[in-house]
Amino acid sequence: MNRATILMASPLLLAASLAPTLPALAEESVLAFAVVSEVPKDRTRVPAKVAIEGSVTDMMLLASDQILSNLAWKQLEFCHALKLEGFKTPEGLRVHTVRAIDGAMLPMVLQGIEGDCLLKKALDVAPFVD
Repeated sequence: MNRATILMASPLLLAASLAPTLPALAEESVLAFAVVSEVPKDRTRVPAKVAIEGSVTDMMLLASDQILSNLAWKQLEFCHALKLEGFKTPEGLRVHTVRAIDGAMLPMVLQGIEGDCLLKKALDVAPFVD
């Protein structure tokens, strides 16, 4: 082979060697905001209203052992607002970072849900306050 053939073939060989890794790169981490929609019974699977890129869906937040030890996750309650990073899976959102935030920091599509949730929570607790 002459030098020109080798120089022309080397980019093709490099592209062919990287092709099997492209699906692994396609699974990117997504930024999401969530409001816990039910009282969490199992901390590894928490139901929530999740906003990803402006659309809201009901999803399960799936926590790993690393997330279970996070203080924000340990104190998780009904109506808590969260900022998350993770991977979308068929079962839900696999969380790899979590931060508890104020409801005002939520995107507009979730602020109404957060407000309704807090109002419902207040009305459920109000009869017990004397």
